[in-house]
This record gives sequence, structure tokens and C-alpha cells, in this order.
Amino acid sequence: MTSVGANIPWEERVAKKQQECFQKIPPAWRIPSSFWDNFQTPLAEHKTDLVQEQAIRKSGILSDRELDITENYTVSRLLSSLARGDLTSAEVTLAYCKRAAVAQQLVNCLTETMFEEAQKRAEYLDNLRAQGQVAGPLHGLPISIKDNFHYKGTQAIIGMFSFMDEVSSESSPLVEILLKLGAVIYVKTNVPQTMMTTDSHNNVFGRTLNPRNTLLGPGGSSGGEGALIALRGSPLGVGTDIGGSVRIPALCCGTYGFRPSAARVPNGGMRVCTTSGMKFVLSCAGPLSLDLDGIETFFKTLFEVRPALYDSTILDIPWRQVSTKQKLRIGIVPESPNFPLQPPVQRTLVNAIRILKSQGHTVIPLDSEECHIMEANSVAFGTFALDPAARNLLESSGDPPVPALGHLGRQGEKLKKYLAPASDTSSLDRMGQLATLNTLKAEMREGYRKLWLTNDLDICIAPPAQSTAVEHDTFGLPPYTAFLNALDFPSCILPFGHVNAEDATGKYELKEHQVGPECEFQGLSRTLVRIHELIHHRADNFDILDGAPCSIQLFTLNMRDEECLQMAKQIDQDLKNRA
Repeated sequence: MTSVGANIPWEERVAKKQQECFQKIPPAWRIPSSFWDNFQTPLAEHKTDLVQEQAIRKSGILSDRELDITENYTVSRLLSSLARGDLTSAEVTLAYCKRAAVAQQLVNCLTETMFEEAQKRAEYLDNLRAQGQVAGPLHGLPISIKDNFHYKGTQAIIGMFSFMDEVSSESSPLVEILLKLGAVIYVKTNVPQTMMTTDSHNNVFGRTLNPRNTLLGPGGSSGGEGALIALRGSPLGVGTDIGGSVRIPALCCGTYGFRPSAARVPNGGMRVCTTSGMKFVLSCAGPLSLDLDGIETFFKTLFEVRPALYDSTILDIPWRQVSTKQKLRIGIVPESPNFPLQPPVQRTLVNAIRILKSQGHTVIPLDSEECHIMEANSVAFGTFALDPAARNLLESSGDPPVPALGHLGRQGEKLKKYLAPASDTSSLDRMGQLATLNTLKAEMREGYRKLWLTNDLDICIAPPAQSTAVEHDTFGLPPYTAFLNALDFPSCILPFGHVNAEDATGKYELKEHQVGPECEFQGLSRTLVRIHELIHHRADNFDILDGAPCSIQLFTLNMRDEECLQMAKQIDQDLKNRA
């Protein structure tokens, strides 16, 4: 890394960086002041669905053809049209650059923009195709990347003062692979301070808003990706996930998101705020898109070049072609008593299960105790707590903690009251704590192996979170995603419906829809008193949440990523056919 800064107050450095970012948006792409007459501002304080309002279309920045390119093409259709010459990389890249620029002005989802460089690369790729050559299977496709990926010549600040004076001298391995495959990298997207909260807000770039409801957070830590894709400012984005950081933005913003098994997708050579060598719950890179077509394209093309040759931190395992049964055996992970589900989540899961049963799939109720949600979270957050690097970086740089960090910390302290005795490591030194946590993790993985065999499972459905997207700085702990990180199981978010009037009372009854006598998503009344302080949001703020995206989460055992994706496609189609 190379230094670009000087010893000046952080407020001035931040103002300078933000101004530089704004100046990179061409004047012709800036939203006219008259546009804002149609909205209540600031957007962060007024409920606005920018997708439903077609805000990007109404901005007048994109031409009709550019709107068509960004709104009516899947990833595979874009690639086919580029291959046939119906579209050029230059016009596709320009369309997405312009749309991303407008998205940035609406929801503050970007950090670095490489508009000029991207357009030059697109022209190069078009010239290459004119000569009968193709760079790779992603030839000409714009792809967005999370800010923690290094892209040579840009910055990877990840919203931390500590990294404001550095420019990336080389690109991360995954970025190098995407370029080799023919992609056009044109923007980097916003993250939370420390990348360890679920609300994408930091002191350098500010707060990212949820385009489906600007009063709500977009999730994190890949929140900029989720917001950009929800506004169709990117056909395919890449985030990272260590506790739900791909899946939470997907569920908050209504997109698809896939967390692969760790050590499958290149995740090395990135900006982190952790201690080198302390990788006990592994982060992994994963895609977000508006359909599973884009996610499948990402995986299939990525593995064509043997990514392990570019990144020594991953396993050299090719992407397998698999087929799945027409009728699946689906395990149902119930509500954890310690993490009660809010009415929209309960209703969405019950409706999804009902539809899948009607399609002939077999659903198998699982017991909450054998699903180990609490224990897995104890492992995940206990392991995270062993590394003080992020806290030290904040203190040494004078970077004030953002509100979401405080909220998460307070919830973490409350969580300790409910830790299982086997996961209480407070009396041990750090090595003893790590050994205890690793032992507990191994026991849980063995338990899931037996659970899978005993029930002859193909895949499981689990809640994606206790709630939908919630108000800024209040998402807090992500137990239903983090437990899968602790177990290292591939998992996928499927959008399915929205918060609606059925959820207004907060008393949605599930008994008539339950999938078996032992699998009832227990109502709030039993759990609310026990651990009400861990609930993200109340059931009495329906007006704020009305219309927020809902979703379900799917997962399989470790290294069964291909099966997880194929079954997700099957389940997604079944839900669409009957929704």
C-alpha cells in the first residue's frame, strides 16, 4: 500500500475524500435540484420506497435504452446479447455507471467509483471482440465489488480513519480473476465501520439507506452492495460474509445472496481490520444479484480458471455439475426460544412451508435444541471477541464509534446472560477460550451430520433473521445467519413477499399451518418476556415496516454449495409458481 495523506484533522480528511468522490460523478449525471421537490427530505428521516417510486427513471439521467439495459436484462441475457453484438460493453458499462451514480446520490451506497477507467476497459473489450477475440466468459459484464476488495490504484478505506492514507498497489485475487474472465469493475460499495455491524454506516462515507424504505437500514456489512443491486445499479455484485454480511443485505433489500462454504471462493488479499492469523470463523466472498441466474453465473465462470491458482487461502475444488430430486426432503429449523421471530418472519416461513408441502416436498420438523442456534452464536461471537484489532484501530486513530457498534455491544452483553454453560469461557485464558469454542463447534457439526443422516435431509429452511430490515442502528445481533458461519454451511437468501397488513397486530397465529406436532414456530407470548431486550424492533411499528422485503434462508452441509444452489433454484421456482 502507498500513502497519499498528510497529518491533517480527520474532519478535513473526511470532507476532502467525500468531495473527491462527488467530483467523480460527471455533472451531466448529477440529479437536478428540481427532482427533490417530489420527495420529503432528508430521505433518512422519511419513509420512501425509491424502487416503487421509480426514482432512477424519474431522475431523467438515463436514456430509454439505458433504462432498458439496466431494468430488463438478467446477467445471462446481458452476456448473450454482448456475445451476439446486440449490445456493446461500452453502452452496457455506461448505462450501469450512470445508474450507479444516480443510486449513490439517492442512498449513498458507493465508496470508490472508476467510471472513466471502466469505460476505457469496455472500449478495449469491444475492440477485442471486433477482432474475433474474447477475454473470457464474463466479457464486457459490469460487476460491483465491496469496498474491502483491493482494486489497484483505488482505495480500500472500509470506512476507517486508519486506512484513509493508503492506495491499493495491487488488486485482490478475486478481482484479478474477474478481470481475467472479462468483467468490468466500475464501483466499490459502502460498509459499516469495522465491517462487524449490520448497519452500513461509517464516519468516512456516511450512512447507506435502504432503497426499499429509506427509514430502514440496508443491512451489513455488504450493505452498499445490497442497496446498489436493489436499485439495479449493478447486475451482479460481490460481498463478503463472516456473520451474515452477504445474506443480511439481501434480506433487507429484497435481493438474492449466497454465502458459500469458506475456502471455496477467493477471499485472500483483502482489507481487513482483524489480527493476522486470527481466522477462526472464516470470512468468505459471495455474490448478490436480483435472481439466482446471476449467482449461478458467478460460480460457474469463477471456477473455470481454477481460483486456487490465484489465492492460496482456498481449496482447489472445481465447481461440480449436480442434479437434484424433483421432490425434496426439507428440514425446518424452528424459532430459537432465545431469538423470537417477529410476525412478518413467522408468516413468511409458514407460507413458504405450506406452498412447498403443496408442491409435494416432504417437510421434516426439527427440534430447536438439536439445531443449536444459541450455542452456535456463542461460538461465533465468542470467537469474534478474542480479536481486539478493530477496537484498537478505532482507539488509535481517534475514530468515534458509530451508533450501531454501541447497540451491537449492548446486545452482546445481554446475550452473555443466556450462554450455555458449555460455552462460558470467561474463566479461561485466550487459548483456553479458543479451545473450548472449537470443541463446541466440532460437537455441533457432528450433531448436524447425525441430524442430516437420521432425517435423510436434502436441505434446510431457517429464518433469515428475527426481523425484516429495521430502523437505522437497531438491527443488532444476527443469530440466524451467524450460526451458519460458525458451522461453515453454505446458505442462500430467497426474497419472498413483503410485510403486509397481516403483520400489523403482531399476533399472527401459526397453529393451523404448522408442519408437524413438534414444529410450531412458537408465538411471541412465550419468549417475549424471557428475552425481550434482545428483540430488534417492536411489533407496534407496523407503519414503518409495512412493505419491507421478506425472505427465507436455505442451507446444506459444508461443501455442498452446488446442491444448495440447485435446490434453491428449485424452491425459488416453486414459491414463485404458487405465491
